[in-house]
Amino acid sequence: MPAARSADSRLAPVLDLAARRLKGAAAEEARDFIALYYDQVDPEDLGRRTPDDLFGAALAHLAFARQFVPGTPKLRVSNPRAEEHGWASPHTVIEIVNDDMPFLVDSVTMELARQGCGVHLLVHPLARTRRDAEGRLEAFAPAGASGAGESWIHVEIDREADPARLRAIAEGLQAVLGDVRAAVEDWPAMRERMQDAAKDLARVPKGVDKAEAAEVREFLAWVLDNHFTFLGYRDYQLSSVGGEDLLRIVAGTGLGVLREPRLGGVSASFSELPPRLRALAREPRPLVLTKANARATVHRPGYLDYIGLKRFDAAGRVAGERRFVGLYTTSAYQADASLVPLLRTKVARVIERAGFPPGSHGHKNLVSVLQDYPRDELFQVEEETLLANALGVLRLGDRRRTRVLLRRDVYGRFWSCLVYLPRDNYNTDVRLKIQSVLLAHLKGASAEYNLQLTDAVLARIHVLVRTHPRDEVEADPRAIEAEIARATRRWEDDLRERLAAAGGEDRAIAAFRAYAFPAAYRDTVDAPLAERDIAVLDRLAAGEPHAVTLYRPVESDARSLRLRVYRAGARVPLSGSLPILENMGLEALEEQSWEIGRAGSTPVFIHDFGVRGQRDIPDVEAVKAVAEETLLRVARGEIENDAFNRLTLAAALAPDDVVVLRAYARYLKQAGFPFSHAYLAQTLAAHPELVGRLVALFRARFDPAFAGDRAAEEKKLVEEARQLLNNVSNLDEDRILRRFLALVRATLRTNHWVRDAAGARKAFLSLKIESARVPDLPEPRPMFEVFVYSPRFEAIHLRGGKVARGGLRWSDRPEDFRTEILGLMKAQMVKNAVIVPVGSKGGFVLKAAPPASDREAFLAEGVACYRNFLRGLLDLTDNLVAGQVVPPKDVVRHDPDDPYLVVAADKGTAAFSDYANGVSAEYGFWLGDAFASGGSAGYDHKKMGITARGAWESVKRHFREMGVDTQSQDFTVVGVGDMSGDVFGNGMLLSRHIRLLAAFDHRHIFLDPDPDAATSFAERERLFALSRSSWEDYDPKKISKGGGVFPRTAKAIPVSAPVQAALGIAEAHLTPAELMKAILKAPVDLLYNGGIGTYVKAASQSHADAGDRANDAIRVNGAELRCKVVGEGGNLGLTQLGRVEYAQAGGRVCTDAIDNSGGVDCSDHEVNIKILLGLAEQDGELTRKQRDKLLAEMTEEVGRLVLVDNYQQTQSLAVSGVRGEKLLDAQAAFMRALEKAGRLNRAVEFLPADDEVAERRAARRGLTAPERAVLLAYSKMVLFDDLVKGTLIDDDYVGGTLAAYFPRPLRERHGALMPRHPLKREIVATVVANAMINRTGSVFVHRMQEETGASAEEVVRAFILVRDVYGFETLWSDIDALDNRVPAALQSELLIEAGRLVLRATLWFLRRRREKLPIAQVLAIFQPSVKAFARGLPGLLAAPDRASWEGAVARLEGQGVPADLARRLASLDALYGVLDATEVAVAESRPVESVATLYFALAGDLELRWVAERIGALPTDTPWQALARNALRDDLAAQQRALTAAVVKLAGDEKDPAAQLARWKERYGQPIARLVAMRDELRRGAPLDLAVLSVLLRELRSLA
Repeated sequence: MPAARSADSRLAPVLDLAARRLKGAAAEEARDFIALYYDQVDPEDLGRRTPDDLFGAALAHLAFARQFVPGTPKLRVSNPRAEEHGWASPHTVIEIVNDDMPFLVDSVTMELARQGCGVHLLVHPLARTRRDAEGRLEAFAPAGASGAGESWIHVEIDREADPARLRAIAEGLQAVLGDVRAAVEDWPAMRERMQDAAKDLARVPKGVDKAEAAEVREFLAWVLDNHFTFLGYRDYQLSSVGGEDLLRIVAGTGLGVLREPRLGGVSASFSELPPRLRALAREPRPLVLTKANARATVHRPGYLDYIGLKRFDAAGRVAGERRFVGLYTTSAYQADASLVPLLRTKVARVIERAGFPPGSHGHKNLVSVLQDYPRDELFQVEEETLLANALGVLRLGDRRRTRVLLRRDVYGRFWSCLVYLPRDNYNTDVRLKIQSVLLAHLKGASAEYNLQLTDAVLARIHVLVRTHPRDEVEADPRAIEAEIARATRRWEDDLRERLAAAGGEDRAIAAFRAYAFPAAYRDTVDAPLAERDIAVLDRLAAGEPHAVTLYRPVESDARSLRLRVYRAGARVPLSGSLPILENMGLEALEEQSWEIGRAGSTPVFIHDFGVRGQRDIPDVEAVKAVAEETLLRVARGEIENDAFNRLTLAAALAPDDVVVLRAYARYLKQAGFPFSHAYLAQTLAAHPELVGRLVALFRARFDPAFAGDRAAEEKKLVEEARQLLNNVSNLDEDRILRRFLALVRATLRTNHWVRDAAGARKAFLSLKIESARVPDLPEPRPMFEVFVYSPRFEAIHLRGGKVARGGLRWSDRPEDFRTEILGLMKAQMVKNAVIVPVGSKGGFVLKAAPPASDREAFLAEGVACYRNFLRGLLDLTDNLVAGQVVPPKDVVRHDPDDPYLVVAADKGTAAFSDYANGVSAEYGFWLGDAFASGGSAGYDHKKMGITARGAWESVKRHFREMGVDTQSQDFTVVGVGDMSGDVFGNGMLLSRHIRLLAAFDHRHIFLDPDPDAATSFAERERLFALSRSSWEDYDPKKISKGGGVFPRTAKAIPVSAPVQAALGIAEAHLTPAELMKAILKAPVDLLYNGGIGTYVKAASQSHADAGDRANDAIRVNGAELRCKVVGEGGNLGLTQLGRVEYAQAGGRVCTDAIDNSGGVDCSDHEVNIKILLGLAEQDGELTRKQRDKLLAEMTEEVGRLVLVDNYQQTQSLAVSGVRGEKLLDAQAAFMRALEKAGRLNRAVEFLPADDEVAERRAARRGLTAPERAVLLAYSKMVLFDDLVKGTLIDDDYVGGTLAAYFPRPLRERHGALMPRHPLKREIVATVVANAMINRTGSVFVHRMQEETGASAEEVVRAFILVRDVYGFETLWSDIDALDNRVPAALQSELLIEAGRLVLRATLWFLRRRREKLPIAQVLAIFQPSVKAFARGLPGLLAAPDRASWEGAVARLEGQGVPADLARRLASLDALYGVLDATEVAVAESRPVESVATLYFALAGDLELRWVAERIGALPTDTPWQALARNALRDDLAAQQRALTAAVVKLAGDEKDPAAQLARWKERYGQPIARLVAMRDELRRGAPLDLAVLSVLLRELRSLA
């Protein structure tokens, strides 16, 4: 009922469709027919088809059946299409209309199966129909109603499109329908023929045994009792022609499927029999039971059963045969053999002859065997054969063995083979093997089988092997048995035997209990190989997830191998395995895989690959171990899956050796080498011998276990490599191989042989490389670089010097992170000019990270790789233990001691300092937590705001130059960043007068077109105090009208009128990118960059030149900026050319290295303070807790020390900017000197070439501030190097600078430790270089060297003397204190004026006092004189000079300079003369005051000031003119000094300066008069030139 209801529900839509599409009687007829048509169809089949198709199929069949003539089947085979037939089916459809009769459906499906057609649906409604005389359908009704019975069959089969195929199907079905009709129609006649034959046997022919005849008659009666399905009948006549028997068909006797040929003929099959078999036809045996040669086409498949009844003539001779063919019915097979005529007699005689007592065990078993004996075989077998076979089966019993029992058909048409074998051994493959063996031994053409599987130990297969009667075969049952036994022997038996032999029975039992091998595995893998597999599986059970075995079968050639891959828990997908094999240089030809079950665990999957190498592999054993190791490590992710792995097979390299070459290749990619990674691998693989030399060279240089002469071995291997290179014809390959050779030789250290705690090689490889030795490396070249390679990450650390520092960043540029880091290192070199270490920079990229969306996992991977990066660096770094250098274990060094390594936070690693210091502690590194500044026990840059405060010094300087005080006057700002960031957040809180109009970060755009300074400051302050914030947290109520916060993900952002006005734009809607560009170009006072990214470039640059793809859409050109000032709190916000372009357009900007150097300066102070306090800890002077407390107490003072450099650097740039083009020649000369020394590449630093310098000179434009900033840094770096190399910094007086570097508490509490500081000399050199260059400018030292030929160290010594003789530190500080009190231009003028005295006095010391007296001694000579003379001014000056001095004081005071400072500044020019006066006084043993009075009196009398002014007015358009002018000035000073000395000597004992002068004037009256006359004449004439002034000085010289 449920199925019926389901069918009804499935048919309801079809019936409704009929009602909708048809009307009236047609609709009613359709509904009735559809219900009838699908009545017996499975509801699931109905559910798979649409109502339209079900409706179409039924109505199509109805239409097809409307015309049918009974007696002739109607059939159609088609592919219905909706557009043609009104319905569709994905299958080919067969429609049949036929008279109802038995066997139709099974015969049709049997034929379709024979033709290989899969049946998808069969519909077979039984209907009673009424038709008119023409066969037209008038009515139909269900079966059981009145009318003619018709069978309508609808079959859907696999779709066939070939017309020939469709015809073949139709023809085959027509033939079968014809056979069915023939068999059904002739069935009564065939029964009559058998009844007639039985009657004829009542008269027993002569020679026939009467008992046998009687048994045959009873058998025929049994057959007629529904135990046989009659399908065909024919009479044959046996005659002899020419001595040969012929079997002729009796014409017209054929019935059923044997109706044809009607006209008779000769039986061809009988004629083909050999004479021995044809003679059997004459035997007086009335009954022949066998199998026919033909298969049944009706009812069920299989060969037809053959019942032959011989006809005898009156003489008892065989005269012919009545032949019946058909099929025994099911009841015939199920009948008790003891009750079936013929069989009962045969069975009884066999039982009797067997001799078992009735009721015995043997008797019962024999009866059972005979009952189970194949019924077809029982009918046909001879008694003797049956007895032997039955006893053979009986003797088998329950033994697990194979037995074959053979019988050949009496007519030789087949062999009947009974095969017994253990049931557990049986499966389809076994059966096919058995059939194959039988076919081969028995020369069979085909075989069919019947299987008996019961709960008995043995299975029985009855196989009929079809043969040709003429084929004589001497079958050997035992031989067949043996071969079948071998073919069907259980795989488990062989394996168990091998396992037991190798490891004992217990091992075999354990293996079979542990592992379940599938049939496919057992059929494919022989027992020896399975035994090896089990050994591998046992290893996997111990926890190893992968295993591999590489081997070569005996039959394989030199390139063919097999690879067996084992994996626990999951398959190895082809998509994953094929690339691995390809990268190994192996082509996968085919693959087999099996799933092996494991008791109590996940299955193991075995994959067996047939692979072929790209070249011969003659010795598999030579590469087996390394290849297997490579594959396993790739699977474990320990090494990368790339083309370098083919070196394992090509060059027999171990995977660790390949890792080295791969690392070099990765480095080359980062170094800009133009060839692809794959091509590098291909090249190396093509030259295995040379690659072997490279690996050997690497080992010879770095293997700590190498026992020979490293240098000699290296020389030999290099020479061999070069010889091999001479044979490389391809230029690209030659270049690649030479580059690898150069890299190995440029490598200084490696951790390749360093082991971890478990004794294993590190998971990362570090290579320390001397950059100068790497060909074609991009400029600038670091001193050293360390490349760290790992499958998880890659990293680079670039160092500008041995003592270097810089941040390590988490880069997002995997393709060119070295380029990024190199640019940052270059900037760091400039930035680090203010600190002890030179610049370094590092970065790492992740290669196998989880998705960034999984924040925690992504961060964890980043931290892990960062730590390994640091381990890779420390692996190669020397340590200091008790002040002694300790090299790293197992690292061979090719460079001097190198113990200094410090790192810092950077992009992506801001919170990683504690991780870094943890690694430092792990290594026991001497710097401890000074290794990485800013950790939990260091100075928190964000809390200090030190980077932003440093940048703000630049901002304040720019605004001061414009006359604006940022701390008291409102100003407008746009920026990059948000308040959660260190640089931006702190920066936007450094003035309460900031009016922040707009800003953006990576998430949002903030707009506040008309902010209130106080309100917005308070809101920014609130956001900064939050633990995490974004612009979305900004209180909307605090935003001015028209503003808001917008996500960068928006498609468009509305731009209000107030925002348009604030940003100077007219658009009402902009995309986020367009709006951010507008913010960058806004007409504001300040653009403050506190974010990450490069936002400004030059018009001459492409976006690619900026190296920041993420911001290509929003980047602008420098000339497009409309802000007045740019503050660079963040790194790389502008390209250098972008800065220059902006500055040339009138903008005020320094560089990021100048602006944000506060952070690195603070970190350097922290590191050096920790190093110093580390000494105190070692000495027991304080504990770690006390140290940390002290560090915290010094925070503010450290900040002040740091900001001094920020202040002074920007001041230096401002002063040099005032001098502008006047410095161009000196700057150009300095650049040329740096280039000549190999210290500068102008193109790399974007400094102008000489021709551009000339253009600027002609246009009276000097270097821009960004360019001057670069020179400022280079001047410090060069001077630092010179000082460190020299001895000046060891002078006790200069060494006193060390204490000034540290905060006061350290000077007071731990001053005694400072001389022990490991970086004492570097600190002193840094402080001295900074102090000097900041005050004198970038070209000062070089200019002094050019003019005097002095060394840099001598220039510094002279500067220190001048600085401290004249007390310039106090003077400079007092000028600095004028910030926002006097115009910035005046401050610069005052500093320039002071600088003139510094320059002149330095030159004086370089020319007059070159002897290397201790500085303190020299100061003792000159300081008292200067102080005394300063106190005597202006009284010591001559009247004209005094008047000039008083005028200068009044002018300065009028400009707002305090009176005391004004007096000191006005005295500077006069104070220069004190040096000469002092020297004369010392030489003549006279009081300085007296000599000084005389010195200035002479100047007044001779009006030497006027001469000096005329010299100063000389043109200096060329360097030579400047040198000439300076020479005249020096000559004038020398003459004044010589005159003073001459007057003193002439004076004798006279003490009064006035009297001394009078005596001299009296003595030299005439020359003095001539000089005065010449001077007066020159005053009245035209401007004086160099020649005239030279003559005047000659006259002056004559007075001495």
